[in-house]
Amino acid sequence: MAGTRITNLQKAVRPLPQQLTVAPPVSVQLRTKTSSSPGERLSQSKSMVLQDSDLPQKPISRHRRNQSQHGIAGAGAMGTSSQVELQGEYLNKAKISDSGKKQRKNWTSTWVVLDADQLTFYKESKQEALANLKPGCKPDGVALCGALIDWTTEKSSRRNVLQITTHTGSEYLLQADCYTTICKWYDAIKKTVNSLSNGSGDLRPGKTGLRRSASTESIPRHSSLPAYGSASPSTKQRSMVYRRSINMFTSSKLKHSTSDSADKSGVKNRLKKFIIRRPSMKTLQEKGIIKDRVFGCHLLTLCEREGTTVPSFVKLCLETVDRRGLTVDGIYRVSGNLSTVQKLRFMVDQEEELDLDASQWEDIHVVTGALKMFFRELPEPLFPFRFFELFVEAIKDKDRRQKVQALKKLIQQLPKPNLDTMKLLFGHLQRVLACSTKNLMSSQGVSIVFGPTLMWPEMDCGNMAYNMLYQNQIVEFILMESRDIFDLGM
Repeated sequence: MAGTRITNLQKAVRPLPQQLTVAPPVSVQLRTKTSSSPGERLSQSKSMVLQDSDLPQKPISRHRRNQSQHGIAGAGAMGTSSQVELQGEYLNKAKISDSGKKQRKNWTSTWVVLDADQLTFYKESKQEALANLKPGCKPDGVALCGALIDWTTEKSSRRNVLQITTHTGSEYLLQADCYTTICKWYDAIKKTVNSLSNGSGDLRPGKTGLRRSASTESIPRHSSLPAYGSASPSTKQRSMVYRRSINMFTSSKLKHSTSDSADKSGVKNRLKKFIIRRPSMKTLQEKGIIKDRVFGCHLLTLCEREGTTVPSFVKLCLETVDRRGLTVDGIYRVSGNLSTVQKLRFMVDQEEELDLDASQWEDIHVVTGALKMFFRELPEPLFPFRFFELFVEAIKDKDRRQKVQALKKLIQQLPKPNLDTMKLLFGHLQRVLACSTKNLMSSQGVSIVFGPTLMWPEMDCGNMAYNMLYQNQIVEFILMESRDIFDLGM
């Protein structure tokens, strides 16, 4: 039979004319295999000489990988495949939710590898990670079957961020500074998710990334061959897995939303019951749970509670400064340590026994700082709001005697606690000015400190510099004329 084929081949090959260009000879090996199987390929039995009218055809690949993947024997189908390799690289990763439970966002630089059906995260490159991987330890991964991927700008202030939500409700963020890089990963992950959901394509894991072989299914030559036109079993199985994962993800979201709404309604009901049953302020004060404060309390209320016309804390501070602070450089101008001042304030509000001569209050500037804070935190200043404009109009008078009489008349109209406290304070400041050669405090310096501390308008809608100018002038003038205004003795 082999001899007959060679004879026929020699007869078919004729000498070509000299004017035609002869192609270089190509060695052709012929199979001389005797086979009686009916499924023998035609290429092994027909002549290899092409006729002039025949069109060139693509050679049939005999590689096993290009044959049908669906168990169709002897179909002779040729699969066209295109492989895209995506190398693993470092991306910024953050896990913001684990099965629906929110987690603290913590960005880490991770070596990301896109495998057949999942994303795998390594602390270093995959080769180094696998070399240093301890037995029994597995790298973190994200299953992409049934996952959702989309761009996000709400979950992070960074740019170029994509979000991956798994079918279990876990959420991951991937980010890269380069827009081209993150777009490449978005497209690759999107294709992988679509392939897993639709059950099409052939995914094979590569060494450092994804090697995707999106080969089309082989089309058999004869429709009578088995399994022609029917869906692949693997396709049906993948579709069932995808539908099952989508149902699980939807049910988990519904469960979480239902539980969240129930928790919120329970908290609201408990808050309503607490607000209804909570005791009044008067009851808490009677039980001693809430004590009346000294700092921030209205001057009239504080004096009524103490049964005096001058707060006891003001008296205590002025007496302490008279004993050991009149000659201190920058008295009332220099600020004390704020933390120590706050500690003194806390002790006063708790009505604890107070000894300003103790070692912890050795710095006299702490005592003066607490006194100034007391006046600044009064709900209504020592010069009441309704008298502010009256004092400003009085200080504008150019005649000194008329100005003294106008201010004296206004001060006499003040409530008793305001009048007595003001009289005691300005008498003390007179003694401070008497030691000005040692403490270096002038009347102008004292007025700059106490002007904004003792008076301010109720509605500060005017010019602040304008108000401060008159505040300082009023306090300085009263300080210089305090003997006549308050009838102080020598």
